[in-house]
Amino acid sequence: MSSAKVFSLEGKGLKLDIAADAEPHIKALRDNSAIEEVRLGGNTLGVEACEALAQVLKTKKSLQIANLADIFTSRLLFEIPPSLSSLLTAFLALPSLHTIDLSDNAFGLNTQAPLVAFLSSHVPLTHLILNNNGLGPRAGVLVGDALTKLAGKKEEARRKGDSVPDLETVICGRNRLENGSMSAWAKVYAAHRGVKIVKMVQNGIRQDGISYLLREGLRHAKDLKVLDLQDNTFTIMGSKTLSEVVAGWPGLRELGVGDCLLSARGGMVVAEALGKGTNKALEVLRLQYNDIDAKALTAFKNAAKDALPALKRIELNGNKFDEEDPSIEALRELLDERKNKAGSEDDDVEDLWGLDSLSDLEEDSDEEDEEDEDEDKADGASEDEEEKEEKAEKLLQDADKAEDENVPLDDDKNVDDLAEKLGKTGL
Repeated sequence: MSSAKVFSLEGKGLKLDIAADAEPHIKALRDNSAIEEVRLGGNTLGVEACEALAQVLKTKKSLQIANLADIFTSRLLFEIPPSLSSLLTAFLALPSLHTIDLSDNAFGLNTQAPLVAFLSSHVPLTHLILNNNGLGPRAGVLVGDALTKLAGKKEEARRKGDSVPDLETVICGRNRLENGSMSAWAKVYAAHRGVKIVKMVQNGIRQDGISYLLREGLRHAKDLKVLDLQDNTFTIMGSKTLSEVVAGWPGLRELGVGDCLLSARGGMVVAEALGKGTNKALEVLRLQYNDIDAKALTAFKNAAKDALPALKRIELNGNKFDEEDPSIEALRELLDERKNKAGSEDDDVEDLWGLDSLSDLEEDSDEEDEEDEDEDKADGASEDEEEKEEKAEKLLQDADKAEDENVPLDDDKNVDDLAEKLGKTGL
């Protein structure tokens, strides 16, 4: 995008409290009718400054991308909702705005209302980035429910003959979503079946929640290209569920399940699933720190060689095998050969091709193998349908409890009123 179409205050460290503070900085925005992207991140904006910005932003009908990451540092809790409301209300009047980044802003229970109202109403939304917002499971339920409502709004607009984009990208990491919000998030992906990129790293989701998210939500996303669930907990349970659904994503290019405690047996099941040849588009596989042993490593090597012809990169550091294992050398040679055949010149970009550094491998032990076997037996015994249903029911009960405890009734009314108000400003 040319610089003439980008308005940026990014990283300037400005403290804009009132309209007069903002005015010298937004004159260029006011004077440019061709703006397609605004970058406001890395500043701190007060209530009046946001109101002044909003008055200008709502006139920029060609605006497509809004980066509002880290714009409330040092602001008091009561300042954030009205500031955010001003900006998001302005955005609802912009028919071309498809991408919004609100990362590194605090949107817990006390400040989530404007966000929830916007997400449930902005039909053009295509790419959503919410990293490190401190949501927690209860606000996570509200955000998930808002996105599910958005799917209904998109479908309603399509029935009227409008051209409406799918929600293609959802990035919501480092938000402590936990198991309690997974029922709501599964509904998001069951509703938005055109989603292509999902990144939900480091959310404290445990195996029951991961299994539910995969089975009830993400399995519906047939066009999925990138799935990153790193730094959550799978164990054998989540690994088995992943192995059951991964074949439904034939266009998947990147799978990130590093630091997810797959376990030795879990690694094996995932490798065997990938070895069936239904994920031929897969280019990047992130498997670090998962207790994967030499046996599972061999299975991944075989999958890479025989069933994953597009694979360029596999990350395996922090697992339990020797760096001199023959499968490591075979993988290295295979990926180098593919890189040379592709004529790639990406030598300076380490994470595009080959293996990662294997500087932190662990030694496997017979005791750990026995523990894995015991875990497999225990998990295998729990895999009958009745117990699956019981676990799913418990997860739903936890989600209901989280929803019931979300906010007092008067706050719920405020969210509804705000949503109605924002809706009136829509297209």
